[in-house]
Amino acid sequence: MARRVGGRATVRDIAADAGVSIATVSRVLNDSGDVAPATRDLVLAAIERLGGLAPVPRARRSRIAEGAVYVHCPYVLSDYFGLIVSSVAETLDLHGRRLVLNAGEAAQQKAVLPGLPLMSGVAGAIMLLPPEPSEQLLALRGAGFPFVVIDPRTTLPRDIAAVSAAHFTGARRLTQHLVELGHRRIGILAGPDNWLAADARRAGHSAALAEVGVLTPPSLIRSGEPTTEEGFRIATELLDLPDRPTALIGFNDKMAVGAMSAAARLGLRVPQDLSIAGFDDIDLARATRPLLTTVRQPLEEMGRMAVTLLMRLLERHQLEALHVELATELIVRASTGPAPTGVNGR
Repeated sequence: MARRVGGRATVRDIAADAGVSIATVSRVLNDSGDVAPATRDLVLAAIERLGGLAPVPRARRSRIAEGAVYVHCPYVLSDYFGLIVSSVAETLDLHGRRLVLNAGEAAQQKAVLPGLPLMSGVAGAIMLLPPEPSEQLLALRGAGFPFVVIDPRTTLPRDIAAVSAAHFTGARRLTQHLVELGHRRIGILAGPDNWLAADARRAGHSAALAEVGVLTPPSLIRSGEPTTEEGFRIATELLDLPDRPTALIGFNDKMAVGAMSAAARLGLRVPQDLSIAGFDDIDLARATRPLLTTVRQPLEEMGRMAVTLLMRLLERHQLEALHVELATELIVRASTGPAPTGVNGR
């Protein structure tokens, strides 16, 4: 029998493996009734062996054709999540799809995912940074329910559609910018432990410093929630070190703004005494004094791309790239400058 090597099987691959026609495979995939049970079993076995598309139950076909899209964002719709959700909503409207929104931190207390396949009038879902365990996402995929994840919290299997920014590349370029300014002792306000984005950004920072022969000591890397308050707390700890850093990088712009407040409390000038940079380029980055150097994430494009992927899944198209990583951009403003001399023996 034919065997598919790498990737996902096409209808032609499944037909060859099962020894039936392409039309027969199509009828099985669409849950048509005019297929002999033995033949249907052959096709389903080939699908399982080769990793082809699962058949769509008849009860879901009309729902997929016309149903709404459930958008799961269990966070406050701030200028970060709000931009993404707004972009998702606008793009869904262009496709003539209704949006069912589940947002706010209270949504984290509800077990939403297991019930999505049975939710009336819902065809698919888009999830922003889902906090649910990966087992729930795998179960949802196993149920044949179409969904796309924006900015996944943990590493996902390659056959779950996901959109994210180039966290590693963005962080690496930002740290290279500081290295070019002469900074070597750089403190990292690293964001939450075990977040995929936080891990990738830490790796990017470390890679840029390794290029100039610098190994960041663990004492200069501190984890915390991505809030202004946590940024203030962590920056205060780093700046109270006997050999304090000459630059601080926040996991996001909010943590960087917290670091600016900590610097002001200690009487440090930005960027003359201390350079500070963030990540995201939300409106807050353009409201600080000095303006914040940061990495721009394409937040609205992430929302548009997620809808595009979901529409293709709903239309049963074969997707070659299920994990899409969008480019980031370094935005240099006034909060970063040359490393100060004469600080702690420098």
